[in-house]
Amino acid sequence: MQAGNAHYRQGKDLPSTIPIFPLEGALLLPGGRMPLNIFEPRYLQMVDDAIAGSRLVGIIQPSLDGALRDDGEPELCNVGCAGRIIAFSESGDGRYMISLQGVCRFRIAQELTVKTPFRQCKLSPFLTDLDEDPATEVDRPSLLKAFRAYLQANDLEADWESVSRAENAMLVNALSMMAPYGPAEKQALLEAPDLRTRAETLIAITEMALARENDDFGSSLQ
Repeated sequence: MQAGNAHYRQGKDLPSTIPIFPLEGALLLPGGRMPLNIFEPRYLQMVDDAIAGSRLVGIIQPSLDGALRDDGEPELCNVGCAGRIIAFSESGDGRYMISLQGVCRFRIAQELTVKTPFRQCKLSPFLTDLDEDPATEVDRPSLLKAFRAYLQANDLEADWESVSRAENAMLVNALSMMAPYGPAEKQALLEAPDLRTRAETLIAITEMALARENDDFGSSLQ
């Protein structure tokens, strides 16, 4: 896996500890890119520390059940994705604009007790993400059919010329990241064990969303 100027080929290429950025409804996948507008002081410091170190930040959702720790901070899902800061700029009004490129998913091995204002954890990386074959076979026609139907039903558009040129891994992960689904669906896409399963999960979620919209439309006519 290459992200920016860095190559991640095996576990030793990854740090054992990374800062954590909890974001509800956010989905970062290996190879995907996520722009972020950073303004909260503790996360400004997180970016400073990451740039001075490994440049990796862990994107993870708060626990789906809304559970909170004793200090009021949210409990976290078990699985997130580490991303490398590949672009950085300052706004002039105290904000950072950064872009993360997904490197690999991880499971939280241990959340650390730290003095930094941002949270950190020891990670257990999904090392298969570092060498997954971008040509992995997926049901591409069914995926495109379902997503095209969803876009048409919601009066949305896509750059289909770029979509048609995308390799399977890029296509599945990009569609998963841009899909306007909720936190539970995003987490299911993140935790899919492999690319083929993620594609099948995305097709199923999209077909269920279309079915619900059709039911709602039928009910409104009654």
